[in-house]
Amino acid sequence: MILLTVLFLCIISTYSASVKGHTTGPSLNNDKLYKFAYSAEVYVDQVKASLQKSAGYRISSGVDVNLLWRNPDNDDDQLVKITMKDVQVENVNERPADKNIFKGKSTEKIIGKEYLEALQRPIMVELVRGKIKTFYSYQNEPGFTQNIKRGLASLFQLQLHSGSSREVDISGKCDTTYHVRQDQVTKIKDLDSCEIEKKGFTSHNKILDISTKATSATVYVLEDSFIKSIKAEENFVFALNYRRKTGAKIVSKQRLELKSVQAGTGLIAAKQVAGVIKTLDPNYVAIALEAEPVKSECKKCPSLSEHWKNIREQMHPDKLSKPDAAKSFLSFIQNIRKATKEEILKIIKSENKELLPQVVDAVTSAQTPESLEAMLEFLDFKDASTFILQERFLYACGFASHPSETLLKSLTEKFKGDVASQEIRETLVIVMGALIRKLCDRDGCKLPAVVEAKRLILNRLEKASKDDNVQMYLLALKNALLPEAIPVLLKYAESGEGPISSLAATALQRYDPSFLTKEVKETMNRIYHQTRKIHEKTVRTTAAAILLNSNPSYMEVKNILLSIGELPMEMNKYMLSMIQDILRFEMPSSKTVRQVLKDMRAHNYDRFSKMGSSSAYTGYITRGPDVSSTYSLDILYSGSGILRRSNMNIRVFDRSTDLHAIQVVLEAQGLESIIAATPDEGEENLDSFAGMSAILFGFQLRPVTFFQGYGDLMSKMLSATGDPMNVVKGLVLLTDFLQVLTAALRAVFVCVVGLFVIQFPLFFMCFETIVMPNFFCRVAMFVAGNTEVDSFFVKTGMETTLETETALDFISTVQFSQYPFLVCMQMDRVDSPFRTHMTKYESLPSGRRYTARRGKAATLAGNEYPLHQENSNMCKKVFGAKSDSAGGWF
Repeated sequence: MILLTVLFLCIISTYSASVKGHTTGPSLNNDKLYKFAYSAEVYVDQVKASLQKSAGYRISSGVDVNLLWRNPDNDDDQLVKITMKDVQVENVNERPADKNIFKGKSTEKIIGKEYLEALQRPIMVELVRGKIKTFYSYQNEPGFTQNIKRGLASLFQLQLHSGSSREVDISGKCDTTYHVRQDQVTKIKDLDSCEIEKKGFTSHNKILDISTKATSATVYVLEDSFIKSIKAEENFVFALNYRRKTGAKIVSKQRLELKSVQAGTGLIAAKQVAGVIKTLDPNYVAIALEAEPVKSECKKCPSLSEHWKNIREQMHPDKLSKPDAAKSFLSFIQNIRKATKEEILKIIKSENKELLPQVVDAVTSAQTPESLEAMLEFLDFKDASTFILQERFLYACGFASHPSETLLKSLTEKFKGDVASQEIRETLVIVMGALIRKLCDRDGCKLPAVVEAKRLILNRLEKASKDDNVQMYLLALKNALLPEAIPVLLKYAESGEGPISSLAATALQRYDPSFLTKEVKETMNRIYHQTRKIHEKTVRTTAAAILLNSNPSYMEVKNILLSIGELPMEMNKYMLSMIQDILRFEMPSSKTVRQVLKDMRAHNYDRFSKMGSSSAYTGYITRGPDVSSTYSLDILYSGSGILRRSNMNIRVFDRSTDLHAIQVVLEAQGLESIIAATPDEGEENLDSFAGMSAILFGFQLRPVTFFQGYGDLMSKMLSATGDPMNVVKGLVLLTDFLQVLTAALRAVFVCVVGLFVIQFPLFFMCFETIVMPNFFCRVAMFVAGNTEVDSFFVKTGMETTLETETALDFISTVQFSQYPFLVCMQMDRVDSPFRTHMTKYESLPSGRRYTARRGKAATLAGNEYPLHQENSNMCKKVFGAKSDSAGGWF
């Protein structure tokens, strides 16, 4: 019995000795020095390009690893010393000597003696169960060297069993999954889940934004529970959503390979890690393992004033329709973002009146606290003489890609104060509505400034007594698209008169169909079928469009179709064209419409043979793999043959979202008295009016009135010069994207898109019997994408540019020599030059530089877009009869 007891104790003692020293993470042997070869490299290139031709660089070194301390009470708690030695900097790809910027330069000369010493200073890592508990380094080391050490230290963090967890490493706190198979461990890190202070911003609309994709994988090969080799790779891909060929990729790789194991120093005896650190070097402190921002200063960059002098000529009004203007605009914005308020004010106060509006566009588009303060200090809203500058400032705020709460708060305060111009006051509240929507779309609806602005608009609309004030607040709600504003809009759409009712209805038309509840549909049905009161054609047709575009029921569609034939003549024709357009273009409600058309009471010759000039037509501008764009032109005439409303829309969409790029609405009313015609039902008492309303990239602009009343019409016709009236003109920052990537070698991706928009001039030319109301849109676009590795001693990256200029002309020709009038509509796009450039670069502060360039130029052929067949027939009559007309009313 005693013999058995002794034998059992021996077995237990042997087993205990065998497991002592076993850990659940990488296990280092006592008194051993592990010598590794290490490299960290970064590649920058186009998305589908081969890495063998990429720009980038590599940092390589030897790495010594040894165990300093093991917790006497827990073998899973280890303090490890990691030291980089013999650091080298070189090209990431082999290049000829004349293209190798590092040739002949020592590492000390490339990165500097101080940085090299810091890089080769050891770090201490406390590993508990394979995870880094504490990272020790010198506190005041440069951020660049600290990040490389953080990246190296993060490689030693792993677990030896499959499973998922949240880990902290250089990327922040991330979801991490381990797959273990024999002596190989694969670690997958979900970079989108990482909790870290993210520096950057994106654009408001997804179509104008940048798509990003990030992956991270690390493969460990083990031997005797310790690391034999590590291969880690992170990939970041960026692409313009509306042109995915324009993009960039950044690849970060780390490799660690065990070369030898030698005799090392013994362990330090201590109860706690803190005692060991204090014994080694009291300068070591615990610092965060997450990467820190690295600011690289530009020593030879021009000041803001110097930069403005260099680009000033490109910003002249006569040159704004060229891509060079948009390019200069973008570069100016980037410099403004680095400037102080005083530097910005110096340029604003010294510039002349021709160039100052373009300066205002750029300063406002910079969207920094300093630029906003400068603009608010410079502009005096109590002074009507600076109307143009105030308007340009406000429109730039409305187009802001990532507005701040401070901006909305500032505009709200201005609106509540004294504003000299009523038009500026209207623009202020309209822009406030646009900012509310953008902030709400970014989960900012509960921000104090947003809550206050919403309350102000809704409360003042409720108390407004003048029609002009009601319209002003309705326009703000048309931009804000607040769900809580829908009941208010329904009230004004059904109970309002004239323009107010029409404006409320078009505001409801902008909402996503998911917001259009049963109550909304019931109200739209009452308006269209006039069950409570008589409504204008413009309001009724808008109500019908809302119903047909919001998953209509069988009976809703049937009732609309049965109404055709009982409507005023031109409205009959318009509704018929709308139904035919839905079927031809396969819109969402086309299936229900086809079901209804099986009923002969709804689908018969009498109903579908109505005559008139009104029409609705939709067609494609482009159909591509990334995005497609459509145009639509709806034209509604009065029974007397006078244009009542024309509505031209351009939309851009992909599989998940869309962008209302352009809308131009020309509207006229009460003109029957001029030709002694009879007004249509519900329009007998309308004042003479003509005006234009525009939406640009989802932002409703302040409408423009051409004339109000018969006297104003005669005055403006007699004084007309033929010069265009500009509805909006300026420079817009369309896409604005910045992302800082976290890795051992950090990188920055910036993409900005500048657009010169929009001269929406409209003018009337009168000769013989022809009157031509025209508008045209001139656009120049410049896209600039810059991907750069964030390091102080070498600049490496890629610049991609895309530029184009185009024009869209819309011409309506009206002939008064016969009745009803002949009207011909034309929509043309001119030839458009299209150029792309790509430059990969590597450069040292000394001036050594390597560049590789590629470019391509093409011309996109112009096009005349088809409208409806009746329009083509009428154009033949107009231009066939034009040469025969020898006189007329004008």
